[in-house]
Amino acid sequence: MESIRVATWNIHKGVNGIGPRGRLEIHNIGLAIDQFDADIICLQEVRKAHSKHAARFERWPDQEQADFLAPLGYTPIYQTNAITKHGEHGNALLTRWPVLSQRHEDMSDHRFEQRGLLHVEMVIHGVVTHVVVVHLGLIKASRRRQIDQLIAYIQREIPDNAPLIVSGDFNDWGLASASALKAYHLQAFKANPITAKRLYTFPSRLPLVQFDYVYARHLTPTHAHAPQGRHWARMSDHLPLIADFVMAK
Repeated sequence: MESIRVATWNIHKGVNGIGPRGRLEIHNIGLAIDQFDADIICLQEVRKAHSKHAARFERWPDQEQADFLAPLGYTPIYQTNAITKHGEHGNALLTRWPVLSQRHEDMSDHRFEQRGLLHVEMVIHGVVTHVVVVHLGLIKASRRRQIDQLIAYIQREIPDNAPLIVSGDFNDWGLASASALKAYHLQAFKANPITAKRLYTFPSRLPLVQFDYVYARHLTPTHAHAPQGRHWARMSDHLPLIADFVMAK
């Protein structure tokens, strides 16, 4: 049995707070990601570029955020979902395992929210494994259609017998997404299996709901936690979620 650690985190574009009160947190986020010791890190709201922030923050990285955040030896993969007046942002995946392919599918349901799906195929412990990173919409009806699109994509592009991880920010206040994905044998942590503590991830200062999930198929879950505290709340409006699995070779 081989272990796999997966982390997911909406990093709020590396800046926590809005307007003049925004703080550059991308450097702290990078240090935190190093501490995860995760095989795969799935990130949402990752900046490729932002001219306004680059001019405002003296320590704004010269690299794209996915490249900047990738620990030594990891492959960063990024795909833009949204293009704005000052830049663009999207989903990213950082992995220590060899990458075979990457794909992207637009999941935008209306013109006010640009969303996308990032699919990366890699070899983990000698097994071809698929990882899908998503960031779903804020509107319930949009999320329902995006979940349908996600399921259709999985059925079309990913073999039924292949290990699969679907991870990201689902923006779901209820259980609609979990119920739909469970029907296709994708299971997620809703509580720490050891302490039974719920894995709330939003808002980071006073977590009340779990927006962020790691779903898996053909992997056995062993442990999960969402680190909390003032240090974590400073970095983003979401907390990270870290999940451990074992894979039968």
